[in-house]
Amino acid sequence: MEKKRVVVLTGAGISAESGLKTFRDGDGLWEEHRVADVATPDAFRKDPGLVLRFYNMRREACLAAQPNAAHRGLVRLEEQYEVKIITQNIDDLHERAGSAHVLHLHGLLTKKRSVRNDEVLYPYDSPISLGDQAPDGGQFRPHVVWFGEAVPNIEPAFELVNNWADIIVLIGSSLLVYPAAGLLKYAPPHIPKYVIDKQIPDVNGLQTLVKIEMPATLGVQRLLDTLLR
Repeated sequence: MEKKRVVVLTGAGISAESGLKTFRDGDGLWEEHRVADVATPDAFRKDPGLVLRFYNMRREACLAAQPNAAHRGLVRLEEQYEVKIITQNIDDLHERAGSAHVLHLHGLLTKKRSVRNDEVLYPYDSPISLGDQAPDGGQFRPHVVWFGEAVPNIEPAFELVNNWADIIVLIGSSLLVYPAAGLLKYAPPHIPKYVIDKQIPDVNGLQTLVKIEMPATLGVQRLLDTLLR
């Protein structure tokens, strides 16, 4: 029998339990920095050194973090379902946990690219400094989608949600960052939707919805208890 297909949309809440800090919790700061100062093209133009130092530190934090029970639980889901993950996160914890299909909406901290070309990627395996150049002569920058930049993978994500999924699961996303926040609205009304978060975001108007108001690690276990037979 063909496996049912599950699309999982994950946000910062799933990685928070691995110790990676977010800027979603009220004060608008990310590791003591305003997002506008470290996560926009304008910030990079104004002070590229600060932005590079910031992401070098984020990369180190990512490498030091370990996948948690929520990441590993989604791998278990693959035993009985075909699972594809769409993540807003720039860490590689899903991959290190063993998930087979991960689509990164906002880039990945293990990759870097030239300011002249956003399609050719290189390993981000050491800190980036001012003056570090790609083969095309452009300054290296993290492979991260900053606020105000296009989200290249949003169309494949919409396609998965709208035309591929039999079940949708949302974990640890505040649904505040667009266009990713609009993904749930593209899900067919009749398919089951599970929302896992310690504070459920605004999902009013969605049909066939199950709310699991728990941290990601506990919520994913509850999901597995429901979906794995």
